[in-house]
Amino acid sequence: MKNIAANELKVRGVAAIDQALGEDTEAIISVRGLDRYVVMDLASYNRLRVCELDAALYQCHQEIEAGEGIEESAERHLERIQSEKP
Repeated sequence: MKNIAANELKVRGVAAIDQALGEDTEAIISVRGLDRYVVMDLASYNRLRVCELDAALYQCHQEIEAGEGIEESAERHLERIQSEKP
């Protein structure tokens, strides 16, 4: 993964990111020698979000199968949480 120093980013701007992403799908931005941020193109970000949502959905299904969750309609959910308010 390409590393971009914050100073390089200040001088070259988006061109530094474009060059780094031309070589890899992600790049790390370091500030004062410490890795602080990761940048990626939008397509890579969208793939990552889909994976996160799939993992969350899988976890919900596992909790319901284990009897740890509640399966209900949106309307019933709103009624339940509103009735639980102090």
